[in-house]
Amino acid sequence: MITASIPAEWAQHRAMWVGWPSHAELWQEDLEEAQNEVEALVLALAGAGREQVKLMVGNEEALEPARARFAGVQGVEVVAGRFGDIWLRDTGPIFNAASATAQAFKFNGWGGKYDLPHDDEVADQIGEQSGVALTRHDFILEGGAVDHDGEGTVLTTRQCVLNRNRNTGWTEAEAEEAFANALGAKKVIWLGDGLLNDHTDGHVDNLARFVAPGVVACPIAFGPKDPNAEVYDETARILSASTDAAGRQIKVLRIPSPGLVLDEDERPIPASHMNFLIANGAVVVPTYGNDMAARLACEALATVYPDRKIIPSPSIAILTGGGSFHCISQQEPA
Repeated sequence: MITASIPAEWAQHRAMWVGWPSHAELWQEDLEEAQNEVEALVLALAGAGREQVKLMVGNEEALEPARARFAGVQGVEVVAGRFGDIWLRDTGPIFNAASATAQAFKFNGWGGKYDLPHDDEVADQIGEQSGVALTRHDFILEGGAVDHDGEGTVLTTRQCVLNRNRNTGWTEAEAEEAFANALGAKKVIWLGDGLLNDHTDGHVDNLARFVAPGVVACPIAFGPKDPNAEVYDETARILSASTDAAGRQIKVLRIPSPGLVLDEDERPIPASHMNFLIANGAVVVPTYGNDMAARLACEALATVYPDRKIIPSPSIAILTGGGSFHCISQQEPA
């Protein structure tokens, strides 16, 4: 059991892990553009973001090209690793304050949907390469399923955490006890469903994020055909009626969504500005081709992060893999 809460993402970091698109057979025609988008993220993190980036490459074939690509870039270390794909938020460990220890969980490919080689070894690799001892927990949890305020409040969704494809039969009480033991959670705020067609079964980091103590950002529909309009409004309603671990009434910051974004088969995909990444000196916001929606989202985030540079950056190719910037990263607190 731990007594200290997981730090909020806006706390100072000593490093930021990022996954590098490494497997041509997975990314196919999107590989090059996904690499370009991740490169832009990494340069933003190492530059205005003031991060020490540890870029994990998932196989030998991609390692030397990645090293050549970032040769001489200050603040970027290319790290050899093994993973099925780049979603380090979900497969890696969750670090405690000062990275003294890190919490590692069982991983089952997002409820058995994507069982890829080495994904269940990522936490071990990051723990070993960061020199941080892991505390292991005998339940399934992905890092993108929980969000932290640094004071013991955890945001999550029932759709994911209570899903039968994760920990069969879990109740809210059992999950809360597990979160208290593993994450130092004092209060869990339960949201309902996540975004439409989200293969993570509704990860909270696509839906709602702490941006300050007592303040949670969540989307507001953008455009008349936004498929998640009702989910966004229900999320805001639940949050507005909630208190955090310190007893504060939650304040809700509504941030414009990207609106309706379709895949090549004309199906809605879970594009979200909520998948922003908070760095030491910047907030990097994924964008999906709608300049007005992106501008409004960045302006909203600037109201809570006046001391950080707000950087919009394309994430269209990364989204074809199912996630965005927050999903492919994990911070080591200073």
